[in-house]
Amino acid sequence: MHLNHDSAAPPAPTIGFDDFLAIDIRVGTIVAAEPFPEARKPAFRLTIDFGPTIGTKRSSAQITEHYAIDELVGRQVASVVNFPPRQIGPMMSEVLTLGFPDAEGKVVLVAPSQPVPNGGRLF
Repeated sequence: MHLNHDSAAPPAPTIGFDDFLAIDIRVGTIVAAEPFPEARKPAFRLTIDFGPTIGTKRSSAQITEHYAIDELVGRQVASVVNFPPRQIGPMMSEVLTLGFPDAEGKVVLVAPSQPVPNGGRLF
């Protein structure tokens, strides 16, 4: 899957509301963050708690520019939870943790502006 991180990219084609609903974006709390030296690009291994319905999932996230491991635990993040798992080096990434590019293209995490229950779905 190719993700376009270019802020100057044109808007994606128009989709129907049902297409939006097919993407399951949930909020979770990072419960563990570890170095991921085996990744091709600098990344961390995250364990994210999405509440009792979805449970705990793993993610590889290229967020090393703006975040230190010791500040990630307890942070809420948004993730796509219904993509198939993807092999990233020696780990299986189960969710896509979402972010926006800063002016240099480095990832800034997407998160609610106030604490919300884990597992809440974006609408």
